Amino acid sequence: MRQLMSGISVETSGKGLYEISGDVKAWVKDQPITTGLLTMYIQHTSASLTIQENADKEVVLDLNDFFTKLVPEDNSLYRHTYEGPDDMPAHIRAALTQTQMSVPVIDGELALGTWQGIFLFEHRIEPKKRDVILHLLGE
Repeated sequence: MRQLMSGISVETSGKGLYEISGDVKAWVKDQPITTGLLTMYIQHTSASLTIQENADKEVVLDLNDFFTKLVPEDNSLYRHTYEGPDDMPAHIRAALTQTQMSVPVIDGELALGTWQGIFLFEHRIEPKKRDVILHLLGE
């Protein structure tokens, strides 16, 4: 059994979903492990990770719109407001989603379904640099 670690950085341009499947797949393909489990972990409290449909761009637009309505950017609703009206809502959205996820690796490739993609879900309005740790365990 071996384990390998690396990371990727994602530059966002504000709220929304950013597909990172290509970067993650490329890293896995370059590794000597062909069977195992990839764990991805985002090192932030106002962004998250999700696996979603990557065929129809309206899916990610609808998800972003839904979370905006579910968790409004209204400082009168929160105590933690000193970083702006999007800060506490970003923390809540991250708490409702995932900061880590795992995907099996089979024959050196991610075992994603036909319509599945890996997305970084940015919950802040301003552009950010987000770091995702990749940890591959297997043989």
